[in-house]
Parts: sequence; structure tokens; C-alpha cells
Amino acid sequence: GICIDASSGYEVRRAMDMGVPAEKISLSSQELPTDFEELVKLGVKINCCSISQLERFGKAFANTSQKVGVRVNPGVGSGGFSSSTTGFSKTNVGGPSSSFGIWHEFVTDGTVPAIVEKYGLEVERIHTHIGSGSDPAIWQQTAKLSLSFCAIWDTVTSLNLGGGYKVGRNPDEKTTDLIEIGSPVADAFKDFAKEHGRELKMEIEPGTYLVANAGALVTKIQDKVSTKSSSSDDGHIFLKMDAGMTDVLRPSLYGAIHPITILPGTGKSEDIGTDVESVVVVGHCCESGDLMTPKPGEPEALEERPLRTAELGDIAVMDGSGAYCAGMSTKNYNSFPESPEVLVTADGEVHLIRKRQDPKQIYENECDVPDGVF
Repeated sequence: GICIDASSGYEVRRAMDMGVPAEKISLSSQELPTDFEELVKLGVKINCCSISQLERFGKAFANTSQKVGVRVNPGVGSGGFSSSTTGFSKTNVGGPSSSFGIWHEFVTDGTVPAIVEKYGLEVERIHTHIGSGSDPAIWQQTAKLSLSFCAIWDTVTSLNLGGGYKVGRNPDEKTTDLIEIGSPVADAFKDFAKEHGRELKMEIEPGTYLVANAGALVTKIQDKVSTKSSSSDDGHIFLKMDAGMTDVLRPSLYGAIHPITILPGTGKSEDIGTDVESVVVVGHCCESGDLMTPKPGEPEALEERPLRTAELGDIAVMDGSGAYCAGMSTKNYNSFPESPEVLVTADGEVHLIRKRQDPKQIYENECDVPDGVF
């Protein structure tokens, strides 16, 4: 039952290159790929995320009864550190401040149904996604609203409710209970089946929920500096890692909080000290925004964190790095090569699954400027 939810045509091609069957891939993208016709003919399922995407899709498959999905912006969103369901947040992808999906009023006022009818399309899926770290109550509310969109077309067989289930990366954070939030939604699906005489398949996108805490960034403390002064309280002790936004961007981008543990560089548990100091942890980039300990929800503000007293060469482990980290990093900024990745099995075996990037790969696609240009 596991399929691929792709966000670009390139992700689709990458998945197929890795052996994923085209019919197991669903694409919801801010940019409809230029080769979408070929992808559809291969079996990829496309959810149109704007009226112009739906028009382009319709023109390409006019009067062929081609199946298509429609991504709807349900009018509310939820995610990140914002409690607003309609305001802007970098992890909120629903509501009037979000560009994701077709605004719900265009679905209910007949605009979208008219386009579907004009081109003779068959809507098979409704897709909604409101944000990362969603509030369970808002998610349940959106799920019930999304079912009303399914009722518009009797050809709809699936409702994709997206993902965004909160993962507790830190001790004070609660992980979403899928049974708790899913039970009322399952009841709503059953009610829909009774009312409309057809059962819908529920699709969810739990990628982060499954793997966020399955990955960790393992770094070395390569420098330690202090701006403390006897005449001011404004200074800090900074720990500089040999990694940074080139590996994990979430703190710099969102003000996301990741747990960090300092371990002895010797690798010996008996060398773990008990002394603690308040520090600011930063990355290795020549960029003031390369901050690993921001103030929660405020990527522009730093915050000290109490950690074991670190010496140069000690290890810093940043947990909760299994999702939206390596794939979203500012790869090759300052020409830092891509870090290697290892897989640790349940019995402790270690396997290299991505090699450290050769620095020459960073600039191998750069071309010489022809003579006479300068």
C-alpha cells in the first residue's frame, strides 16, 4: 500500500529510476513539469494544483476521459509555530496566505467543474494538505470539508488528506496519535459511503511521521569562541560544528528546534562529563543565518541552550534529522561537499548508503567563458 508522493517531475523520474512503478507515483507540484503528458501516459497520477495546471492538463487530454486529481486549498492551514489557521507560516500550506492548491471557492462555485466538463476529464482524486505539524482538530475539520468536495464528482474514488502529522523531536513535544485523530475521520468516510453509496479510499502522506526521528546529523565541534565580556551581559559562547545549513536547514529557515547532544570525542562513555554550560550552536558556513539553536519559531533570533561542556573534537549529535534535512539543505554553499550518509541496522551493522561528494563534482558542470567576453 505504500506509494510515492512526488513534488516535482524530477522526483518522479528519480523514483522511477529506482524501480518504483509509475502507477505507484502521485505528483502534486507547484510547477507542472513540461513532460507531464508523457508521465501520465506512463501511469503517473497527477493532481492539478492550480486552475492553469488544470487547463493545461485538459488541453493535453481533451475529450479522452483522462483521469485527473484536483488539489484543493480548503481555506485553512495549520503548521509550525503559528496558531493562526489563515495567516502566513512557512510550514502552513493552506488558507488565504498559501499558494498551494486551487482555492476552495473555485471548486464550489462551478469554475473547476466547468473546466473538467469542457475538456471531458474524469476527476478520480481530491487532494488537500494544510501544513506540517498540523493541529489534530483542524486536520479533522479539513478532512470532513474535503469529503464535501468529493461529493461534487461521482467519479472520485480517493481522498488524499496529505500529511503534516506532528512529530515530537524534543522532550516537551507531543507526537500525533494517529488513532485519536483518525477515528473520527474514518467515521466521516463511513458516513459518506452511506450517504452517497460509494466507498472512498483514504490516502495519507506520513513520510515525516515515519522517518523524522530515524535520522541524526553527527558532527564534530571544530571551534569554540566567546564574546563574553566583564562589562556586558550581551556575549555568548559559540560552538561551531563541522556541518550546518549545508546539511540541516530547518533551524535557519523555520526556527525549528532539534535536540543536540554533546558526546566525548574519544568515543568512550566513561569520558562523558557532567559539567554544563549555556551555548549557542552554529554551523560552518560564512553566513550569520547558519544557526542551529534559534529561538523557537524565530529564525532571526538566537537562543542559548544548556549542553554538556564541549571541547574541540567532541561530537555533537543533532537528532530528529530524518526528514526535511539532507534533501532540503543548502547543498554546496561555500563549496562544502555533500556529507556521506550511513544506515545503522537494528543489530548495529553500519552501511554506507551515500558517499561523501568529491569536491570536483560541485563544479564539474561549470563551463569556460569564451575568449573575448571580458
